[in-house]
Amino acid sequence: MPEHIKKQLLAEIEILERELSHELPAEIKKAVAMGDLSENAEYHMAKQRQTFVDARLGQLKRRMAELSLVNLTNIPRDRTGFGSTVVVYDSTKEEEIVYRLVTSEESDVSKGLISTTSPIGRGLVGKRVGDIATIVTPNGKRELEILKLTTIHDEAAAAGSESTGATKQ
Repeated sequence: MPEHIKKQLLAEIEILERELSHELPAEIKKAVAMGDLSENAEYHMAKQRQTFVDARLGQLKRRMAELSLVNLTNIPRDRTGFGSTVVVYDSTKEEEIVYRLVTSEESDVSKGLISTTSPIGRGLVGKRVGDIATIVTPNGKRELEILKLTTIHDEAAAAGSESTGATKQ
């Protein structure tokens, strides 16, 4: 799991756990002290927030568990997968586009960061250079031809050779 994503998720978990264990019980206690709970908006809002925070904490903890199970050695070295940078030719738009396949937490379409769970990401996963991915979007089908592929392994090798001063020839 990318370290910055782990920190981001852990920070949100910490904030929500504090809210759930300290702030919301204090709000509920204060609202109960006001009396009649059937018409007590503060009480109902605090209870709703408590339910939401509890559900969000469950989601975040499940996501942390899922991401911790990602094994980089299982990511293919010759096909697109998590961490790959892919140059595609979009025949619909008649242009080349660069995408990087990332986790859903990192996705930012405007920067070319596409989640592996998005329609484009799912369509690209497992493809090789020369393959054509047919993507079904709300605006219709798009055909993306894989022109260039750099996997997460290629990037790690390039970073390793840069840090050791080695060069490819």
